[in-house]
Amino acid sequence: MNPPGNFSNQTTHGVELNAVYAIARIVAESPDTESGMDAIFRLARTIFIFDIVSLYLYNDETSELEPSYARALGRGRSHEADLDWGEPAALEAFRTGQTVLRQEDAGADVKGRERRRDYLGLPVHVAGKWLGGLVFGRFGGPSFPPEHIRLAEFVSWHVGQLLESQRMALRIASLEAQRELAKMQDEFISTVSHELRSPLGFIKGYVTTLLRDDVDWEEETRHEFLQIVDEEADRLRELIDDLLDSSRLSSGVIRMTYENCVVSTMIRDAINRSEAAYPGMVIRTDIEPDLPEVYADATRIAQVLDNLLSNATKYAPGSPITMRALKQDNFVRIEVIDKGAGIEKDHISHLFERFYRVPQTERTIRGTGLGLHICRKIVEQHQGIIDVISEVDEGSNFYFTLPIAESESTEEEEKTNAA
Repeated sequence: MNPPGNFSNQTTHGVELNAVYAIARIVAESPDTESGMDAIFRLARTIFIFDIVSLYLYNDETSELEPSYARALGRGRSHEADLDWGEPAALEAFRTGQTVLRQEDAGADVKGRERRRDYLGLPVHVAGKWLGGLVFGRFGGPSFPPEHIRLAEFVSWHVGQLLESQRMALRIASLEAQRELAKMQDEFISTVSHELRSPLGFIKGYVTTLLRDDVDWEEETRHEFLQIVDEEADRLRELIDDLLDSSRLSSGVIRMTYENCVVSTMIRDAINRSEAAYPGMVIRTDIEPDLPEVYADATRIAQVLDNLLSNATKYAPGSPITMRALKQDNFVRIEVIDKGAGIEKDHISHLFERFYRVPQTERTIRGTGLGLHICRKIVEQHQGIIDVISEVDEGSNFYFTLPIAESESTEEEEKTNAA
C-alpha cells in the first residue's frame, strides 16, 4: 500500500518535499520507535503547524485505546500539564477509519488563544489492520486547511509503517533469541552428555568386567580396577558439582558468606591442598608485606585458587608455579603464574566461557571446560575482575582481584589524607 497523497504531482514547496522524503528515510533507518517518532514530528512541524501531537494505540487485552506517545510543541509547551490531548478525536478516527476534524472550546476559564482548540484525528493502520489514532492539536486557530490534512495523513501512514517496522524488528530479534537459546540448549545437552558418558563408560566397563563369573581376578588386578572406578566416580561427582555451581552462579541463587579474610592464609591453604593432590608440584610465593584483608567468601575463593592451581598443573606440567599477591588501588590482586606452553591469542577471549577448552588440548587433558567459567562468576560476584596474560612458549599469568575489607580501606584513606 502506498502513502496517501502523491506529493510529487502536487504544488508543494521544496522544503515540504525535503521533509516528506526525510520522513520516509526515518521510517527505514530509525533504531527505535520513540526516537523515530520524535524525528518524524520535528520534520512534520516544518511543513504544517501544530501545538501538540499524541498517539493512541489499541490494546488487544483491554480492548481500549491507550496513550502511547505525546509531545507538546510551540504554544502547547507552556500549558502541557493542563492539556487535553485529543483522545476523543483519536477514538473517532480509529472507530470510523476516517480523518476527523474536531473543534473544542476549553471554556471561559482559559484565556487567550488557548481557549479554541482544533484537533485533527487520523487513523493509524498497516496492511489493513487498524492500530490506533494519531492526533494533531492546534490552539487559537486557524483550522487545518486541506493541504495540511493531506500532509498529516501522509505522516500518519508513515507512523504506521514505523510501528510495523519496529514490531517486525522485535519479532525477528525474539525469533533469533529463541533460535540461539535452542542452539545453546542443544550444545549444552551434547556437551554434558559427552562428559557424563566418558566416566560412566569407564565405571560400567570395569564393574562389568569384575562381575564376570568365568574369570578369577587376582587381588592386585581387582584393586587396580576398583581404583579406576573410584577415580571415575570422583570425576563424575566433580562434573555434576561444576554443572550445579555453574547454573546457580549464572542465575544468582548461590548465596555468598562474606567476611574479612587474610589473603596469605587463603594462599597458604590452597598451596597445601594442591601439594597434597599433586605430589612434586613446586609452588613459590611472592606476597606483598602488610597486605590488607579482603572482603570475600573464603570457601568460594578457595574454589577459585584450587581451580587455577589445578589448571596450572594440567597445562604447564613440571613448570614451577608462582603465587603472587599485591595491593592494587582498593583491591588485592592475586596471580597464579606458570612457565608453561602459554595460550594462543585467539583462545584467550574465550577461556572463561562455559565449556570452552583450547582445541589442541581438549583430547589430551581431561576436564569439563567449566572451571574457569565458575571462577569468573565467583570473582564477578565479589565485584572483582579475572583475566589472563599469556605468551606462547613463555607461560601464563591468571589473575583476579578482590575488594579490600572496608575497615582496611578506611585506614588506608586516612593515612593518605594525613600524608
